Amino acid sequence: MEKSSLKIDCIVHFSFLLCIVAVITLVSTSFKLGMAAMGNETDRLALLAFKDQLVGGLLSWNASLHFCEWQGVRCGRRHQRVISLSLPAMNLGGSISPSVGNLSFLREANLFNNSLKGNIPSEFGQLRRLRSLNLNRNNLYGNIPMELGNCSSFVFLNLSYNSLSGELPSGLGDDMKNLITLSVAGNDLVGGIPSSLGNLSSLENLRLEHNHFEGVVPDSLGRLPNLKIFSIQENNLSGIIPSSIYNLSSLTHVSMGRNNLSGGLAPQLGFAFPNLVTLYLTENQFNGRIPRSVSNVSGLNQLDISSNGFSGLVPDDLGKLRNLLLFDVHDNDLGLGTEGDLDFLSSLRNCSRLQYLYIHANRLGGMLPDTAANLSAQLEDLYMGGNPISGSIPQGIGNLYGLTNVYFGESLLTGKLPVSIGQLQNLGQLDISLNHLSGEIPSSIGNLSRLLYLYLNGNDFRGTIPSTLRGCKDMEEMDLSLNKLGGTIPDQLVAAFQSLITLNLSHNSFNGTFPSDIRNSKNLVELYVDNNNFSGEISEQFGEISELKILHMQGNYFQGSIPRSLGSLRGLEILDLSGNNLSGPIPLELQKLPFLVSLNLSFNQLEGEVPEEGVFKNISGFAIIGNKDLCGGIPEIELPKCFGKKATEKRNGFSKKSIVVIIISLSLALISVAFIVILCWRKQSQKEMIPLSLRQQVSLFQVSYKELVEATNGFSALNFLGKGSFGSVYKGFLNQQENPVAVKVLNLENLGAVKSFIAECEVLRNIRHRNLVKLITCCSSINFQGNDFKAIVLEFMANGSLESWLHHDHGEGHSRQLDFAEMLNIAIDMANAIDYLHRHCRTPIVHRDLKPSNVLLDDDMVAHVSDFGMAKLLFCTAGDLDNEQTTSLVIKGTIGYLAPECGMGDPTSPEGDIYSYGIIILEMITGKRPTDDMFKDGISLHSLCKMALPEQVEEILDSRLLGEINERGDQNMLDCLVWFTNVGVACSVEVPDKRMKIEDVVAELVAIKARLHGIHV
Repeated sequence: MEKSSLKIDCIVHFSFLLCIVAVITLVSTSFKLGMAAMGNETDRLALLAFKDQLVGGLLSWNASLHFCEWQGVRCGRRHQRVISLSLPAMNLGGSISPSVGNLSFLREANLFNNSLKGNIPSEFGQLRRLRSLNLNRNNLYGNIPMELGNCSSFVFLNLSYNSLSGELPSGLGDDMKNLITLSVAGNDLVGGIPSSLGNLSSLENLRLEHNHFEGVVPDSLGRLPNLKIFSIQENNLSGIIPSSIYNLSSLTHVSMGRNNLSGGLAPQLGFAFPNLVTLYLTENQFNGRIPRSVSNVSGLNQLDISSNGFSGLVPDDLGKLRNLLLFDVHDNDLGLGTEGDLDFLSSLRNCSRLQYLYIHANRLGGMLPDTAANLSAQLEDLYMGGNPISGSIPQGIGNLYGLTNVYFGESLLTGKLPVSIGQLQNLGQLDISLNHLSGEIPSSIGNLSRLLYLYLNGNDFRGTIPSTLRGCKDMEEMDLSLNKLGGTIPDQLVAAFQSLITLNLSHNSFNGTFPSDIRNSKNLVELYVDNNNFSGEISEQFGEISELKILHMQGNYFQGSIPRSLGSLRGLEILDLSGNNLSGPIPLELQKLPFLVSLNLSFNQLEGEVPEEGVFKNISGFAIIGNKDLCGGIPEIELPKCFGKKATEKRNGFSKKSIVVIIISLSLALISVAFIVILCWRKQSQKEMIPLSLRQQVSLFQVSYKELVEATNGFSALNFLGKGSFGSVYKGFLNQQENPVAVKVLNLENLGAVKSFIAECEVLRNIRHRNLVKLITCCSSINFQGNDFKAIVLEFMANGSLESWLHHDHGEGHSRQLDFAEMLNIAIDMANAIDYLHRHCRTPIVHRDLKPSNVLLDDDMVAHVSDFGMAKLLFCTAGDLDNEQTTSLVIKGTIGYLAPECGMGDPTSPEGDIYSYGIIILEMITGKRPTDDMFKDGISLHSLCKMALPEQVEEILDSRLLGEINERGDQNMLDCLVWFTNVGVACSVEVPDKRMKIEDVVAELVAIKARLHGIHV
């Protein structure tokens, strides 16, 4: 009985316990379900708030689906909370809502490659579970939130290619012990690289390129034992590579190019980085020798140390690099200019994967070895020119059948062009210009069916042009000038070149008639056949070459009349028919050509009336001397009037008027002889003087007034280039110079001309920079009339001024238009020049007259700042400043480009140049001069562009740029234009000390250029 009672008690107690457990379980489950429901609702509301600030896409984000099924959303199975938000390349606009911080279970956020704007929400720092954040390639701006340093779970953080500014938060390196990838490339970050990044012990990828970081590379980065990718290119970093970096044996990709790093490379480099695949150090200031140990890096496939100051011999055991694809050492001081410099080529034969070899623009000398023909069959680019290499091109070069580009130009090569060149079936460019090659052009060259660019100019080739060359039917540019070629040119040869853009046959001995089938080259823009022995008539069919802009036919034996069909060439800019046997009248059609700015018909047998419209309205635009039977024209050319009986008078002998003219002419001749005698006497007593200060500083040859007269054809209209405030500029050819020169003749009747001459000489003697016009010499003498004469001889710029490219109503107008990439390059060149003048000259120089007409472009469209007649050397002494203030009432500069403070008595300062530079950038962007009639009532070029930033830039763009954007459909280009406009606006603000620093301008423009071209490692 007792046992039964005990059993019943146990059952009762057990049942009671089960009830308690059931109640607790039920309550717990209800609580969890309630909390989950609350958390789910929080996530749903956060996603909806996120969507509300976006533009475009996300159509599935609606009530018909559970939010875990929305596009790009992934939830955890257990709690149905959002753990992943992945919306890459969705073309999303708008901004990122701070509500993203409420997604407390979020592990991954991927918004890569959208168009998001605004700031990065600091609320990301609340997401302690967040492991990956990818905001790469958006339009985000502002600072990087320091709160991101709270995300201790981060493994991947990519904020690259936005417009983020400010400094990189040092806190990022404190708690992110698991971070593997950190990328902030392609932004506008400034300051130094935080040394705290050395605490990211798990870091493998560090991408800091394309920013404005400055200072030195932190030594602490040597504490990252797992680092594989280290990219800091395109910044403003300086100093040497810290020795601690050589401890990072895991490195596979090192990119430090385009900085201001200096010093040498450690001899142990090849042992320190055994896993290295890419080494990119271009455009720094490194010097010393290439470490021989680099050949021990067996996996290396890209080695680029170009554009530095490396010297000595190239290691001759590079053949150990069996995986090498790219070897680029161009533009250094490598070699001794003697035999043995090219011994390393023999070793490179073992690099069977080599595709790109660039060793041009060094001091490599000696004979070109035959082993150069035994390089990799995979080789595509072979650039060896610009070195004092002698010998001949190897016969076996045809073995390199993979070649697409060959550059042997500007060297000392001799011998013949090998027949085997015809085996290079993939060749697109062959440049062996400016050597001493001889013999005939091999007929095998016609086998190069893919050849687009052929440059054989400046050699000693003889014989005829091989007819087989017609096999190169896609040729776009062919230059055979400055050789000894002769014979006739077959019609079928020229007819084959239907894609030609440039054909240069000048300075040879070709004869016969020039083929009329040149009309088949519908895209031909430039044709040079001058200084040959062509004869016969100029075909009327030349008028069918609708794209022709430059036609040089001077110095031949062409006869007959000038074809009237030339008047159909509506785009023609330059026409030179001088020095032939042409007869008959000048066609009236030539005066109707809207872009013709240079016409030379001199030394022919033309007769009749000279037109008075078009190019004939400007005496500087045409030349007709040496045609004795011309009459009429504008008064400035002083020809006799045209009369109906003029021809009869000539047939019947001299008229009375003619006799009077002869007597007057003889009298003038006698007077001239007397003046010359007096002049010779004066020249003995008054030597031609170059300013003493200039001669003391620069080694210049002397040039006389007579030499300048001969160099410019008597300062003829044909040679006239332009007119400035203090004189005129002419193109000339001096015996002492291989290349043409520009002769700036001062107008001494202008009171400021002598001061301008002295200022320009004083400045030019102090400066040497690739983006400044180069001084050749100067002349201070007397002319044939006994008057004072002063001239400055400068480097000739073949592509004229920036003014002529921007505004086609200018005398040097160009029908081809600048694209954005060219504008950007010109802006960078100008900024480099200003940076040099302001910060790197021994005595800082302020230009004081920057404007588009003072920016000249050479053959390669490289910009050169010119005209230093108003320049000021800043000696930074009290006397100089006082003197500047006393003369400040005289405005120095050009209205529109002149900084506001320059008209209010402020002394000269570099900030004035920055203002002018900013206006030039805005003028390039808009196509509007700052003095345009539209700028009035408080609206200026600066304020117009400022108001358009950033959303309405398209509305102010010049139509050419807008057309380029529309044609390419390139959002990246538009973004780059916005940044470019911002630079112009930042440089042209009214308050001087608020203007952008020139060193920052250079860095910003280089970064924009990189973004435009999508450069990345």
